[in-house]
Amino acid sequence: MTAYATMSTQQLEEELTRLRAEHATFQAKGLSLNMARGKPSAAQLDLSMPMLDELRADVRAIAEDGTDCRNYGVLDGLPEAKRLMATMLDDNADNVIVFGNASLTIMYDTMARCFQFGTCGSRPWNDYDVVKWICPVPGYDRHFAITEAFGAQMIPVRLTATGPDMDEVERIAASDERVKGMWCVPKYSNPSGITYSDDTVRRLAFMECAADDFRIFWDNAYCVHHLYDEANEQDHLLDIGRACKEAGHADRAFKFASTSKVTFPGAGVAAMAASPANIADIKQHISVQMIGHDKLNQLRHVRFLRDASGIALHMSKHAAIMRPKFELVLQALDRELESIGECFWERPRGGYFISFNAPHGCAKRTVELARQAGVCLTGAGATWPYGNDPADSNIRIAPSLPPLDELKEAMDVFCCCVKLAYAEKLLGV
Repeated sequence: MTAYATMSTQQLEEELTRLRAEHATFQAKGLSLNMARGKPSAAQLDLSMPMLDELRADVRAIAEDGTDCRNYGVLDGLPEAKRLMATMLDDNADNVIVFGNASLTIMYDTMARCFQFGTCGSRPWNDYDVVKWICPVPGYDRHFAITEAFGAQMIPVRLTATGPDMDEVERIAASDERVKGMWCVPKYSNPSGITYSDDTVRRLAFMECAADDFRIFWDNAYCVHHLYDEANEQDHLLDIGRACKEAGHADRAFKFASTSKVTFPGAGVAAMAASPANIADIKQHISVQMIGHDKLNQLRHVRFLRDASGIALHMSKHAAIMRPKFELVLQALDRELESIGECFWERPRGGYFISFNAPHGCAKRTVELARQAGVCLTGAGATWPYGNDPADSNIRIAPSLPPLDELKEAMDVFCCCVKLAYAEKLLGV
């Protein structure tokens, strides 16, 4: 197909007529397809159903240290649960606190503590006239929602193939003590799917910051969510905690992970890791907030997943379900949109999303056209702070939930809508 921008007005008008007829055909089908959020499919959830049998009535709910998991206690998590989550957090179990089911809750609470109490004896962030926050884009809308909820001024920085634009990050971090931190989804980033390079991680650890209490919120949500078994240099991620310690900034990073998409969203296990000083500071505050989280769920996860090898085996089953879906989406994009021009997309090796960039000014219209045809997508702009993508280009595609036949139909609709929005733009209609 000829690139749309090189077509004559007559050719574009003919293409627009054809696309409108195709779109009307989809509308007439009364579809109800969802690619809006990264939810595991039913087939993925089925993989973890045997975990529910790990604590039967005839099985003792006693942890390795003798703790009766049915009762109160254990502020920072069972020892075996801390070891299990340490494998996901790439840290020592002593530096881990196991919380409830969602890492998002931990991140919110961690931000709240910094604003209310400061961190490791620093001035509470609420005392500043404004707190500024670095936000790599495209990024995770729920991260941005947390930051906005606390009134922080979000500063977007473009993601590259190796991570955030570090020249810009370093400039901003060194410019103002009110720049207190940044979000990072370092492996199979949401939604771009890129993994930070070793150089990027080291620069984050070593960079000069105007704020002594600058904190990196290292949300390694997709650390075990590989699509392919074979090792790839791009899949390697240097540990930010170790790099920060080497740089003399041991307290700079808060690391987060969970089993939300490993076992059951809403019924997983979430944890954070940080320096000993950070952990001691956090435990002092959470000892007032809670007595301890769900130890039965921690024990159930340990007995089901066991260790790093057990997690890897379990996640290879997830990959077998997810891989064909990602490949189907990429094949559809290559086949239908590569030749029209002004579109580009990432080819992730893991995670839950594909970052698609429509021609500038076409994302909102594409999402609206898809909605009219019965396909629900994440709102255009969601991958930018304040929901404002200045190019109106980025769309997050979530292939995980629909079965393959529905996903194929959803991609047929999506590709039609991208082309239709682009043709309308070029013709000014």
